[in-house]
Formats: sequence, C-alpha cells, structure tokens
Amino acid sequence: MGRRKSGAVTVALMVAALLAGCAGQPAPPPPAAPVEGRAFPVTVEHAFGATVVPAAPQRIVTAGYTEQDVVLALGASPIGVTEWYGEHPSATWPWAQDELGNARPEVLSINDGFQYERIAALRPDLIVATNAGVDQASYDRLSAIAPTIAQPAGATAFFSPWDAQTVQIGRALGKEQAARELVDGIKARFAAVAAAHPQFAGTPAIFLQAPYYEGAALAYPEGLSTAFLTDLGFVVPDEVQRFAPANGDVFGQAPIPLEQLSVLNAGKVLIWATEDAEARTALEAQPLYRQLTPVRDGHLVFTDATLAGAIYFTTPLSLPYVLDNLVPLLEKAVAGNPETVPAP
Repeated sequence: MGRRKSGAVTVALMVAALLAGCAGQPAPPPPAAPVEGRAFPVTVEHAFGATVVPAAPQRIVTAGYTEQDVVLALGASPIGVTEWYGEHPSATWPWAQDELGNARPEVLSINDGFQYERIAALRPDLIVATNAGVDQASYDRLSAIAPTIAQPAGATAFFSPWDAQTVQIGRALGKEQAARELVDGIKARFAAVAAAHPQFAGTPAIFLQAPYYEGAALAYPEGLSTAFLTDLGFVVPDEVQRFAPANGDVFGQAPIPLEQLSVLNAGKVLIWATEDAEARTALEAQPLYRQLTPVRDGHLVFTDATLAGAIYFTTPLSLPYVLDNLVPLLEKAVAGNPETVPAP
C-alpha cells in the first residue's frame, strides 16, 4: 500500500445548494479543550491568504490525510476526519487511539474530491485542510462552509513540513504555544536518540516503499520523507537523488529501475516499508536484490504495516511511535542482522 495520490479535488455542486440540502440535526460537539489565555480571535496565515477564527472551535473537521493526529495531540476532538488508507476505526491509527478515546467522528474521503455536502452537514466551525491538496477553487468552497486553514504559504499542497502544520493548527485552536512546545519536544527527543546512538551518525541509509512498482524500486531522496532518518544522524546517499522525478512528485519517490538496483549498494542500511509478509517475499524473489551488499550482510529493516504508516504520516503522534519501534530495528541493521539475510 503506502503513499497514495488523491483524485482531482473537484465536484460539480455549489456550496449553497449543499447547505440547503442538509437535513437532520448533527451530533453535539465533544467537550472543548482548554485554550491559552485570551487567544481569540486569531488569524492564521496560509497559502491562500489569512483566515480569522473568531472563537474557540467546537466542531472541527479535518479534511486531509493526517491532520486528525495534530488536532488530537493538542487535546481537541474532531467531529469529522478523513481516511487516507488503512481503514482503522475512525480513520485513526493505533498511535492516536488513546487520544481519540470514545469519540467517533464521521469518516470522510477525498479520493474523488472533497465531500462538500457531507462536510457542510456536520456544521463545522473550523475546517483543517493543511494536508488536503487544497487549491484556490477548493479553498473558496470550503471557506464558504466554515473558516478553513490550508497548507502553509509556499508549501506543497500535500505533506508540507509537519512542524509548520502543527504550529499552524495550534494557532487555529488557540494553542499555538502548546503546539510549539509539542514540536520542540519531539525534535529534542530525536536529538537525544541520535546522541545516544553515535553509530548512526554519517551512516548511509536508504528508505524504500516495498516491494516494487512497475519494474522499479521506490526510494525516497533526502527531504521530508527521510527526515526521520537524517534527524537520527543517518545520511541519504546522493546516488538516490538522480532518480527523483523532475516534475516535483508530492510524495518524493525516486523510481530506481530494477536493472539499476545496484545503486542501492550506496546505502549501508536499507529500510523497507513492508506492510505484510508477501512484500518481503516479493523483494527476495528478485535475483538482483539478493546480490545487494546490504542484503547479503544483513543491514536491513523491514517494517510492519503500522510502523510503515507511522513513517508516512509524520505527525506529532506518529513520530514518537516511529522512535519507539524503529530505533531497535535500526540498531540491529547497522550492526548487521543475520535474521534479515534471505535464504540462498
């Protein structure tokens, strides 16, 4: 599975018609979480200007792939969330279930564009769409329903830096200081883990989605998708970068043709985002894979589906899960783990 691209964010109905067609009474909002002092009104800047949030939001809808994690991490509970992949209860992965508690938000989708009618029916007073692929047209339609926070100015429409999104959302919730402290705490934890593992420093590592796709291995060049490694001291080999697409693929994948798989020898450690046993089996069925030096020496990490998802999400709730579960695997991989060497 792994990272998926959404469909075009367009539909044909007008927001006014959607609002007029809403029927029934929405569920009552969850209890509001405390805000910081005299926080409101607040103004949040983003790619399409600035949004004023007049009062503490009571009915929050997260309209993109990962924003529910940030809202939950800051002590609020959304009434609507958006499914990316995984089909977990309430589109909330295991690392965020404790924060979700007994709340049961409505689950939305953006696979075929924003579900404006369903969003409007929830009667939100804040729409968080910082990782939702918002363009000007969709922003205009969402902001006609409720104050809407889009991606940071100058950022990509999907998967802009997690720390900027967190502070942005925190400001909209009246919790900017708490958001900054949350970001600083996670960064400090990464720094502490890096300091405790000097063997990570300068070690070439390559992160890949498993197994293969259309005759290529999907690696990630240095950037947002590999920050979880570089923040621990690893380095991403320059050889990966030359396979990165020139069109600025939002998911940042660099397809390496199987006939050039030896490029992966530039990494001492290979981290494969395997989501099931079949993915590893498919990797090992490729003869060129079995000849790679990191493979033969056991410098390998294979994730499970939840750890892969946590890496892809890159949120204040998923990143601590990554540290707890990935670091022990990286320790073994740097040393060389015979358990990961494929059978002859």
